[in-house]
Amino acid sequence: MRGQLRQGRRVAAMNTTPISRASRREFLKATVATGLALAAPGLAASASDAADRPRRIKLGFDNFSLRAWGWKAPRLIEYAAGLKLDSLFITNLDALERFDDAYLADLKARARDHGLDLLLGSWSICPTSRAFRNTWGTAEEHLRLGLRLARALGSPVFRCVLGTREDRKTPGGIEQRIEDTVRVCRAVRSEALDAGVKIAIENHAGDMQAWELITLVEAAGKDYVGVTFDSGNVTWTLEDPLESLTRLAPYILCTHIRDSMVWETETGARVAWTAIGEGCTDARALFARLAELCPGVGVHAEIISGFSVDFPYLQPEFWEVWPKARGADFARFLALAKKGRPVPPFRPPEGADRPQAEREYQKAELERSLAWCRDVAGLGLKT
Repeated sequence: MRGQLRQGRRVAAMNTTPISRASRREFLKATVATGLALAAPGLAASASDAADRPRRIKLGFDNFSLRAWGWKAPRLIEYAAGLKLDSLFITNLDALERFDDAYLADLKARARDHGLDLLLGSWSICPTSRAFRNTWGTAEEHLRLGLRLARALGSPVFRCVLGTREDRKTPGGIEQRIEDTVRVCRAVRSEALDAGVKIAIENHAGDMQAWELITLVEAAGKDYVGVTFDSGNVTWTLEDPLESLTRLAPYILCTHIRDSMVWETETGARVAWTAIGEGCTDARALFARLAELCPGVGVHAEIISGFSVDFPYLQPEFWEVWPKARGADFARFLALAKKGRPVPPFRPPEGADRPQAEREYQKAELERSLAWCRDVAGLGLKT
């Protein structure tokens, strides 16, 4: 197992030096100029090209965008059809009211009648992750269940995650969690191949940088394991979404897309996820690169706005869980922070019913994102 992981790491390796080998402040001084240069005219040109280039990219959303509504699969299909979308990504099994064949066949038929692709996903399959829950049995049982349900719904993928950034603090760090996840994937390889469903592991909530996720996929086997690319989670691993997409492109099976606003603070930077087109990511360039490098892969908006997270990288202890972070990647993240500005958190109007205000806020953020994707980036097959 460790030999396979080392082979995967060699595939993912870049000719950069770990940040931990240099003084943090000296490193920052040396890389800010590089980061700014990387962010300059080339990306603006890419955005212009993207705006002018015809798009044939399917457009949909991830149901987590509407988590406060608690809708089940039939209502989600109805909503997606009403918005004339091309696909719907259901990423929690609780949205399925039953797991029997008749119910799943009915959902598949409803989606087909509306011209909707259905994609399915769930949560952590790493048994040693702090995020793992035994709701669906052991990690292997959870994965086998997901593969069966995905096949019944006609989903070509089953999205799952390793965990969150908290797993970087666990014994053995993220490398041990990667090994544990690879072991689970390999245990169900034959079932995945028989089902014709690929396991699509997401870069999730700060757990893995792009090169670490590549290590996992290569060690497990890319014949049945690939990547769910999440553009928002990239900024939680101190990376730039455009660069991460480029690196992960050969492995990407599906997407979760949102924007991020990154801005500098006294101790480092903060990151707020935003509606698409409202952050400092060059979203049009991102879609252009997706179309070029991952033809046939659709865009699923997963909007999780209203809060921000601190990344105090000027504090030495911050880097203890990032011992192999790479200078070039961090320079691109710094360039995003130089472009950003503070974003206030969501607060419901005074006297408003908070749960209902949150529901309306989530729907507004999603629908504004979908409108931007259509009107500005030209995504979607339907009018």
